[in-house]
Amino acid sequence: MVASSTAEQDRRLLAGAAQGDKRAMHALYQRHHDALFAFIRMRCDDDALAADVVQDAMMEVWRCAGRFAGRSSVKTWIFAIARNKMLDRLRKSSQLSFTDDVPEEVDESPDAVSVIAASQDASLLRDCLNKLKKVQLAVIRLAFFDELPYAEIAEIEGVPLGTVKTRIFHAKSALLHCLGGRD
Repeated sequence: MVASSTAEQDRRLLAGAAQGDKRAMHALYQRHHDALFAFIRMRCDDDALAADVVQDAMMEVWRCAGRFAGRSSVKTWIFAIARNKMLDRLRKSSQLSFTDDVPEEVDESPDAVSVIAASQDASLLRDCLNKLKKVQLAVIRLAFFDELPYAEIAEIEGVPLGTVKTRIFHAKSALLHCLGGRD
């Protein structure tokens, strides 16, 4: 039960941050920085912007730690804050596109292990991942690299659960095709 102990540690660190404990906030920052940076970086293709967004998000976590309601995991809450900070920045710079023409479908595709097992070549997999749409890559990263459940991904992304399932379905289909898993 490593995940539950990690979630509990996050809750304790956030509670400490809410009390003004700088060490607790620093530990929380250290725990989530790399994954949060990768999550934002993948969306904006700009290291400096990603670093700024992560900093903004973690400052917001520090300011709002006492308002965490516990309706999600601390990690989900932090990622949602970062996503919102990113969207705010993109809106301000007029780079945001609201078109997302992915139809709602049920995810009946193979599991992640089958998709990744389709290729022994890590560079081919990286190339195939880089060909995905950003919204697809975002949910793939959250689901299979950060191991978040679909419901938490939906909350982070600010989309319905069905949209997350659809994006993952299409991403896995594209990966299988790219990796040569289909004729």
